[in-house]
Amino acid sequence: MVKISSISKQSAQKISVSKQQIRTNSNSNAVLMQDGAVATKIIPVEGEDTSVKTLKDGILSATSSQESNDLSKFDVNKDESTVSITVVGASGDLAKKKIFPALFALYYEDCLPKHFTIYGYARSKMTDDELRTMVSKTLTCRIDKRENCGEKMEEFLKRCFYQSGQYDSTENFVELDKKLRQHEAGRIANRLFYLSIPPNIFIDAVRCASLSASSANGWTRVIVEKPFGRDSESSAALTSGLKQYLNEDQIFRIDHYLGKELVENLSVLRFSNLIFEPLWSRQYIRNVQLIFSEDFGTEGRGGYFDHYGIIRDIMQNHLLQILALFAMETPVRLDAEDIRNEKVKVLRSMRPLQLDDVVIGQYKSHTRGGVTYPGYTEDKTVPKDSLTPTFAAAALFIDNARWDGVPFLMKAGKALHNRSAEIRVQFRHVPGNLYAKNFGSNLDQSTNELVIRVQPDEAIYLKINNKVPGLGMRLDRSTLNLHYAARYAKEIPDAYERLLLDAVEGERRLFIRSDELDAAWALFTPLLKELEQKKVNPEYYPYGSRGPVGAHYLAARYNVRWGDLGLEQ
Repeated sequence: MVKISSISKQSAQKISVSKQQIRTNSNSNAVLMQDGAVATKIIPVEGEDTSVKTLKDGILSATSSQESNDLSKFDVNKDESTVSITVVGASGDLAKKKIFPALFALYYEDCLPKHFTIYGYARSKMTDDELRTMVSKTLTCRIDKRENCGEKMEEFLKRCFYQSGQYDSTENFVELDKKLRQHEAGRIANRLFYLSIPPNIFIDAVRCASLSASSANGWTRVIVEKPFGRDSESSAALTSGLKQYLNEDQIFRIDHYLGKELVENLSVLRFSNLIFEPLWSRQYIRNVQLIFSEDFGTEGRGGYFDHYGIIRDIMQNHLLQILALFAMETPVRLDAEDIRNEKVKVLRSMRPLQLDDVVIGQYKSHTRGGVTYPGYTEDKTVPKDSLTPTFAAAALFIDNARWDGVPFLMKAGKALHNRSAEIRVQFRHVPGNLYAKNFGSNLDQSTNELVIRVQPDEAIYLKINNKVPGLGMRLDRSTLNLHYAARYAKEIPDAYERLLLDAVEGERRLFIRSDELDAAWALFTPLLKELEQKKVNPEYYPYGSRGPVGAHYLAARYNVRWGDLGLEQ
């Protein structure tokens, strides 16, 4: 830290030169004094402490050109800031399986600041060493970077500490604050809190962190995990509660699907390739499908899921966020606010969801290969009479000039035949197709389709029609395939790595703004209330199947066939 005493007395006297004696050189970062001394301007630093601010408001002068050169080389930011990352709910599954491994991956890649500290905070009684032992069991190094792995892990774990406390106790957060200050050692202190806890205690934890453990001279940010309420009212109450203690730009609402590589690549694919943007409209696109499927059920965790269901858990956030990114207009710039503004416009343009445009289902027990898989209500944590959907399909429409009349079909479910997440864009039939007779009556066989496979085995591929080599005129449907594992040797980072890094750097592009959240809930809340008030019975489907038959009828109503059900997926 720069001290005033480091400036010579003679220099200090020159600071008091009257304003009339000062003339500024517009072509330099220095102020020229009347007697020829040079005063270096101080560049403002976010969250700077009092001593640095004093120097900024004054003028650093030197008695000679050599002295001025020495000062001009001085970096006031060097070693002056630190980042403290506190994982609130550190003993939970999300922290152990995702957050700590993501932080280690960032450390391994040298993406974290030079000075950083990680604190786990939870109600469980635990020592620093016990936390390190727990965390070490889930840390791994990338396949393509195994050198010095053990050494890096040891260095990372030395930066990890633990504080036990209640989530609603200001006294416990004061203790955390004292420990953080010890590690910050007088530097500019930036603090990031990751709330890996149930939503019903978000506000208590934020209140305590804000009042008792906020940074005094740097930034304070809070990452909030979904779910962000159950409907418009509870979401608004949560937002209002958070904003009692935080500004909007301090709140980072995380949806980890927005951090996935293929989702982030959406805007690159569309806006940096001339062949796609002109086609991205109702004129050429027949329908868009957003498909999410898991090949396992709730498996003992039905208590949480039964309170929310598949629509709140997957559709209202993951799939709707992808839809907004896919359908938005070209933003002015790639700034966070410009992108989020365009997403909000899409969400506000969407037609209210009708019950007739939705199919819900629930998986039942099924025996396959001699193995019996339990039904949803056979889970001991789920009520026997539960009507909570484990599957849902919906047809959504965007009432604007670009997408008017184009069905956006969503489908999400548990205990299905495979695990996948993908975006499928089916283009219109070629008008007056000269080769229609080669495909017979099924024109869908000749439809071009762009598939963006988000997970697993990430890929982007385009289905085109092609002549089979030979003397005849036989056509074949071929695939132009960008398979990420084959094209790129580098292992794809986990979504949590990207989002945590963005939060540390203050990049909000992939986080959800409050008006985005309001627009998303406004779309789904009336539907959810109608389903619950009318006690609509879900259609049952066998564990491991392709879902309820009603989903196929829903697609057929709009002359659409689900793209993931064909022989050539």
